[in-house]
Amino acid sequence: MWVCSLGLIAGCTAPVPSGEGTVTRRTAQPAAVAQADDLEDAYQRVIRDVLPSVVQIQTGSELGSGVVYDDKGHIVTNAHVVGDARIFRVTTASSREALAATLVYSYPEQDLAVIRLNRVPSGLKPAAFGDSTKVEVGQIVLAMGSPLGLSSSVTQGIVSATGRTVSEPSTGGGTGATIANMVQTSAAINPGNSGGALVNLDGQVIGIPTLAAVDPGLGDSPAPGIGFAIPASMVRTIADQIVRDGRVTDSGRAALGITGRTYVDAEFQPAGVAVVEVRTGGPADKAGIETGDVITGLGDTDITTITSLAEALAEARPGQRTTVTLMRDGGRKTVEVTLGEQ
Repeated sequence: MWVCSLGLIAGCTAPVPSGEGTVTRRTAQPAAVAQADDLEDAYQRVIRDVLPSVVQIQTGSELGSGVVYDDKGHIVTNAHVVGDARIFRVTTASSREALAATLVYSYPEQDLAVIRLNRVPSGLKPAAFGDSTKVEVGQIVLAMGSPLGLSSSVTQGIVSATGRTVSEPSTGGGTGATIANMVQTSAAINPGNSGGALVNLDGQVIGIPTLAAVDPGLGDSPAPGIGFAIPASMVRTIADQIVRDGRVTDSGRAALGITGRTYVDAEFQPAGVAVVEVRTGGPADKAGIETGDVITGLGDTDITTITSLAEALAEARPGQRTTVTLMRDGGRKTVEVTLGEQ
């Protein structure tokens, strides 16, 4: 957006007749160049400040990215980056050789994980994490990571939207997590960017790039300019618990306490979530929900698939009271439930 508007100022306006109180194309040109130089300086300043805090993570033959979380060697990344591995090789922007690291804890439900360097090198620089509640659409952002194994790569874009609820695939290395309040960005997010940093021009990490949309019309190739990042506030909430307690003790994620599957009707169309199992003493059990029930609504939200139920729960909070609409023995029933924690 900046480049487009600067181009209009510099070369798309007609000359103004010279005279007192007028501005000619000749005098407008340096102002446009100065603005472009200022923006370029801002990019380079942020890159110098933040890139040393972005690392490459290798798990066997797979590569991903991570962000230095503190001066004790903790690194935050995506759960799908660490996968089932427990030991890793980490390369920082300034290191000549890979450093050994081990898993602290992985939390696939939010697609976040923390690993820790076995030896903390001198000069290790933690990143500064910003307040993702202050992120606004249109902000310029930079994505830093190791796309396709190209370490210390930087792309640029804007915040395209906030508050997105996105479900990851459970195949192809995804965790199947449904994540609320994600930041959508036009900055290029490619395989290997996962776990890296989405950074504002104040040099603050506002999100962890996690996945890109795919375009079925292009054979499920990444859709250009549609990527998603886990907001920094959620990253800090989860990472702080892992660093402090070695696990997640307060997820903040609502749950019904069931195991379910997508139910299809007589026309083979998704029509709800069939309850396969009810956890004893859980919210669904206390509300009277039974195995064999088909959930068709949560509050005011229609439920047609297990994904739509996960997305509705992702936007709720533990302890929240709501209603569950369900089908049982050919009839329709509504029960009140107090949501638990995942």
